[in-house]
Amino acid sequence: MDPRIAFELGPLRIHWYGVVITAGMIVATYIAALEMKRRGEDPGVVWDGVLWVIAFGILGARLYHVFSSPNDGSNSGWAYYRQNPLQILAIWNGGLGIYGGLIGGILGALLVSLKHRVSFWRLADSAAPGVLIAQSIGRWGNYANQELYGGPTGSAWWGITIDPAFRIRTPHVDFTDLQRYPPETRFHPTFFYESVWNFVGFIGLMWIARRFQDRLRDGDMMGLYFIWYGLGRSWIELFFRPDAWTFGPLPTAVLISLAGIAFGVAILFVNHVVRPPAAPQPAVSA
Repeated sequence: MDPRIAFELGPLRIHWYGVVITAGMIVATYIAALEMKRRGEDPGVVWDGVLWVIAFGILGARLYHVFSSPNDGSNSGWAYYRQNPLQILAIWNGGLGIYGGLIGGILGALLVSLKHRVSFWRLADSAAPGVLIAQSIGRWGNYANQELYGGPTGSAWWGITIDPAFRIRTPHVDFTDLQRYPPETRFHPTFFYESVWNFVGFIGLMWIARRFQDRLRDGDMMGLYFIWYGLGRSWIELFFRPDAWTFGPLPTAVLISLAGIAFGVAILFVNHVVRPPAAPQPAVSA
């Protein structure tokens, strides 16, 4: 059986990618609801709106993937999907771009906040740690699909082997050349690097939310999320992704990451420099 298939229910094939992504979504929703409750808000807002956020997130993630790598001659991105339009719907084969998912998810969260008349920033702050743990879990779906790996490690023990059928072949990189890259070649597990980075970020955000809860303002956790994820994604794209979609000299994901980092820094700057919280007034004795 195809190693990407988790199990079969009659004619229905359940892919590991879908199982892992679904697990990440469930965990993220549960954590977001807990964080909303801890902030004194109704956690039911999260459960009521999660399907909207997921729907917009998946749509954005898929569109980002579909329109990536335009005209590069590879068997991916718009160069592939314009010739095979029905494959745009085949999300079970992988192909969800996280930045597109974030944009879609933010739009979905904005609609939820307007519907329930709650602060968008507070809702986003509650969701931020859960998004990181969902990304950490979700990256293992890439492992099941044997995708999002880096170049050869040059090591006999570190890295993962990739079935030649799933190896990268573009005008710039050809790992299908078995003379140069034999079957036992080990590649950087970039999905694992990002999974660990996101898990550490999840722990960090959960700690900050509790340790500094009296100093945090609405939007801070979202800002910290963009800074943390942007730093990790930039590092991975620059050094471990030879097949990255580029715009000019830099991978497009790095450019988006830098914009995200700038956005996160701007939130913190406005919250704590431009409009710092008022200092508590000393008690006046009678």
